[in-house]
Amino acid sequence: MDTTFSFEVFPPRDEAQNLILESTLEKLAALHPAYISVTFGAGGSTLDRTRETVLDIQKRFGIDSVPHLSCMASEAIINQLLETYRHAGVKRLVVLRGDQPEGVQHPGPFRHANDLVQHIRQRFGDAFHIEVACYPEFHPESISPQSELDFFKQKVDAGANGAITQYFFNTDSYFRYLEDCQRLGINIPIIPGIMPITNYERLARFSDLCGAEIPQWIRRRLIGYGDDGASIRAFGEEVITRLCEQLLQGGAPGLHFYTLNRANATLKIWRNLSLSHKKSSFVQTLTKSLLFS
Repeated sequence: MDTTFSFEVFPPRDEAQNLILESTLEKLAALHPAYISVTFGAGGSTLDRTRETVLDIQKRFGIDSVPHLSCMASEAIINQLLETYRHAGVKRLVVLRGDQPEGVQHPGPFRHANDLVQHIRQRFGDAFHIEVACYPEFHPESISPQSELDFFKQKVDAGANGAITQYFFNTDSYFRYLEDCQRLGINIPIIPGIMPITNYERLARFSDLCGAEIPQWIRRRLIGYGDDGASIRAFGEEVITRLCEQLLQGGAPGLHFYTLNRANATLKIWRNLSLSHKKSSFVQTLTKSLLFS
């Protein structure tokens, strides 16, 4: 099985963000990833922008663009979106339960991601390769480690082809999770999600929300750098490069980078891992030129 490298972006909210995303996509597309995924806002709040971004990437860069799809949209909207994506040649989806917007208590038409996966399979058969989320360090709402694994297995049994993990900084949690999945008969590829470290406050906020653990030795070093952004980025580059090395050496089937619509941190990690050597010499040269342009 080929090692798969992919990137995640979110749809821009305004013209300034659009310009940043365009620059980021040009740099990422030059690396010829397996795909670029596009997130879907809470309650479907970015539905139109997600669709537009997906179709634009597909058309402009000739790279597989992968929409995130949330349970929070209505069944009619979901079906319409899927018809649009199938017609546009979209081959892959990331299917999630999704977050409810603040103040909304009722669930969407599908309570959990496995319900939506099952619906897609029943209505569209094998038209789409479906990725789902999984949590080596366990979802904040999980009752127990076993319940988290059971929920994941439900998504696999419903028809998921692969999974992308929440980001983590401890490789032991990932490899132990693989062992637990194998014991349950879960054999789909589980690709580690990678979060570059460029800003401590933002990372701490994200991690508190999603349940990702920042090890004390990383947290204390980042806090110690204070407002020294250059030192934070250099330390983050070193930590994440080493994390990726350990994952690939351990047999991880790929890496999925949460870029936050910024390319340079991911590009530096890519260069450190010598991933360009697995591509053409042209891409290797281009990567270096983009990093220092």
